[in-house]
Amino acid sequence: MQDKVIVLLIDDQKDYCFLISRHLSSISNFEVTCASTGKDGLKLAKHINPDIIILDVKMPGLDGFQVLEALKKDDKTVSIPVIMLSGLDDDQARLKASKLYDEVYLTKPVDSHQLSAKIKEILNIV
Repeated sequence: MQDKVIVLLIDDQKDYCFLISRHLSSISNFEVTCASTGKDGLKLAKHINPDIIILDVKMPGLDGFQVLEALKKDDKTVSIPVIMLSGLDDDQARLKASKLYDEVYLTKPVDSHQLSAKIKEILNIV
């Protein structure tokens, strides 16, 4: 049996974190850890070394772009793939995320099965 995939979800909406965490855990072999601020997310990323990060764009304090930039500048987190998740369906936001080396940009609300499929695709999991 395959080991669990460690997912770090960074989103300031705690209810959304709870729902996505439960859904991903129930439909696939994912272990989801949530952080409700960009600062906490950066700390957790270094501490738990997740297989993938799902990152909200709009958050108070450090926004998703600032977190993504910090992740990609740190030797400990540079190689962790990042899925940007946002309520903004905006070409400028997509371009900015792409320039900061995200893997994919998805718009909320996202279906759990679609998100699971994207995670598996990025991590080359069959």
